[in-house]
Amino acid sequence: MIDVSAIGKGLRKRVERADLSSDKRACGRVLYSGDGVLRISGLQNVKYNELLEIEGGYRALALNLEEDSVGAVLFSGDDKVGYGSFAYSTGETAQMRVGEELLGRVVDPLGEPLDGMGAFSGNAFRPVEFPAPAIMDRAKVNKPLQTGILAIDSMIPIGRGQRELIIGDRQTGKTAIAVDTILNQKGEGVVCIYVSIGQKASSLAKIVSVLREHGAMDYTCVVCSTANDAVPLQYLAPYSGCALAEYFMYQGKDVLIVYDDLSKHAVAYRTLSLLLKRPSGREAYPGDVFYLHSRLLERAAKLSEEKGGGSLTALPIVETLAGDISAYIPTNVISITDGQIYLESELFNSGVRPAVNVGLSVSRVGGSAQCKAIRGISGQLRVNLAQYRELAIFMQFGSDLDAETQKTLSRGMKMTDTLKQRQYLNYSVREMIVLLLVSGSDLVDKIPEKKMTAYDEGLLDYLRTNCADLLEQIDPSEEVSDELREKILRAAEQYGNVTVGDEGAHWEDAEANEAAEA
Repeated sequence: MIDVSAIGKGLRKRVERADLSSDKRACGRVLYSGDGVLRISGLQNVKYNELLEIEGGYRALALNLEEDSVGAVLFSGDDKVGYGSFAYSTGETAQMRVGEELLGRVVDPLGEPLDGMGAFSGNAFRPVEFPAPAIMDRAKVNKPLQTGILAIDSMIPIGRGQRELIIGDRQTGKTAIAVDTILNQKGEGVVCIYVSIGQKASSLAKIVSVLREHGAMDYTCVVCSTANDAVPLQYLAPYSGCALAEYFMYQGKDVLIVYDDLSKHAVAYRTLSLLLKRPSGREAYPGDVFYLHSRLLERAAKLSEEKGGGSLTALPIVETLAGDISAYIPTNVISITDGQIYLESELFNSGVRPAVNVGLSVSRVGGSAQCKAIRGISGQLRVNLAQYRELAIFMQFGSDLDAETQKTLSRGMKMTDTLKQRQYLNYSVREMIVLLLVSGSDLVDKIPEKKMTAYDEGLLDYLRTNCADLLEQIDPSEEVSDELREKILRAAEQYGNVTVGDEGAHWEDAEANEAAEA
């Protein structure tokens, strides 16, 4: 006979041992999986940019919210997730880990460490998408952010809270300018965020090693998504870096963020959009590619004192093809930013480095974000350089030149040499003032053209060693007095007599004879 009581007792024990917890998250099933893209049915109340959990421990980002399905992109595991896999909503949008402990570290766009230096202890997060500060919450950009590069700080000044585009062909020194700017913030109280988007891992490793070597990682965090990473991570990287930068900005700190580069970011977004079957427009980019970058760069601002007075300065980098700045993405970003630094391949190949094209480069903030001393000295610098380049074109026809024109050409060539600067050789504001004063005086007429660069570097070493008190007398916030100007030029003349001496006259005579023979 069947013992009913024994069966009932066994069922009661199994019920008591059963896990009665329930999962209240919305659940759906994957209808399609391919190329890292998922189409999920059954998910309700999903938000744009919401993180989804996929069966097997994988994560996806919801980007397409359709009537009967959700389009999402996988961060990893595209070969493991297939038809029928369960997908769960989390109710949370994509977030970036924030905190002081991220300084000196290399992290991915979700805030996970990549440098092997251990996990983070804090659990503070910030959404990667965040509204830009309102107009009434902003203040005027009036404090300079010094790059340490003479050609930029004298003619294309960058203010704290500004968005200055660095644009040019590949291998023209765009990243070098950004890295030099980060190195120059040492001791200035500026937090730096370097965002790498779709770069080679080897290139990124070199940049990180340079930052460590110069002690810049103490105030820098590197947010990276290499070319090997999934496309959604490349898409999220700049927004994640901006979220981290905003964390420091709303604490009242000055922050510098470099996006290297937004061309690859646009390509990553185009890839996602095409895989999600969104309508394509010009050059196959989706129609909202302008909004892609505008909502990112509008978050850079100088906050008012009521909001803490912090600032977020953005240096986006865009790569052009054959110098075409009228292409789709370059024109988009140029129209968003407050100016651009245009680097030219011809200048770079001819030895002018940084290869800044003064005619096409501009800062729309202008002199309001420049030291008063530099503004007073460099007023005619851009005009003089433009005049020199115009004369240099006519010189190619081989026509006879009068003495005044030859003098203008000679000074222009020497000014161009003064603006040349080796990588990682950053000038202080006082040193820039000295170089600008000397290059605009009659002293340069005594210096051979071939020795101008060596003379400038030697002069600064001479002043640091023998005339340190003279450098200390220079106040960047005030215009240089006539008395101080005379002292600086006298010291420069003394150094010139020691180093150039009669050799300068010899060089000048030799060059004059060559010109006469020609």
